[in-house]
Amino acid sequence: MKIAVLFTPHGLSAPELVGRGVIVLDVLRTTTTVITAVANGAKAVVPAATSEEAVRLTANLEKDGLLLAGERKSLKIEGFALGNSPREMTPAAVSGKTIYLATTNGTPALVAAQGGDPVLVGSVVNFKALVARARAVFAERGEGEGGDLVIVCAGREGEFALEDAYTAGRLVRALKRGTRKLRLNDAAAAAVDLTTHYRDWADALSHSEAARQLAQVDLGDDVAFSSKPDRFSVVPTYADRRIT
Repeated sequence: MKIAVLFTPHGLSAPELVGRGVIVLDVLRTTTTVITAVANGAKAVVPAATSEEAVRLTANLEKDGLLLAGERKSLKIEGFALGNSPREMTPAAVSGKTIYLATTNGTPALVAAQGGDPVLVGSVVNFKALVARARAVFAERGEGEGGDLVIVCAGREGEFALEDAYTAGRLVRALKRGTRKLRLNDAAAAAVDLTTHYRDWADALSHSEAARQLAQVDLGDDVAFSSKPDRFSVVPTYADRRIT
């Protein structure tokens, strides 16, 4: 079995993911937001590559029962009901709703991950459940090519993002425990090494460029929210353009 980490989704195509398990990480903040929304009763989340696509996807739909959400430069898009803050995804706001979400890095990464089987949405806030689900994927596939797992980091504007890479490293470490025959690509090995440089989730995330940028726009509380592990036990799955 092999684990491959991709520090960005750049160049990723659906055909190369066919038959491989995929985990998408955008810790600050898209996957954290998606997990929170699903845990708090959202019917589904539909990721869009751009805000224009989100508007287009909803143009001919009954507006009751759906919400437009998303950010540009970390701030809520004008005219959208919600931004990309997990703290906005309260039961009162999202229960029973289908959310069409467009973000700078996270939703394009999710769209790029189509083709994986399954495609799991991961973050710090569902880490323990994510590890268990990933182990189950390995167990179901067994040895050989079908046992491959690809961890796709959303990154930050096409570049490496500390918070995603650190989380990928923690995930690889957890999956390695008790597993003898496990091969890593170079990025996975580097991600594991990165985990030795920080005390914990809060330390790693707070040192990221994304955290600094969020603090500048008074969204530092999102970093604290996203740094707390195992808030939720759900592991949303992305299939047929819907996360449930």
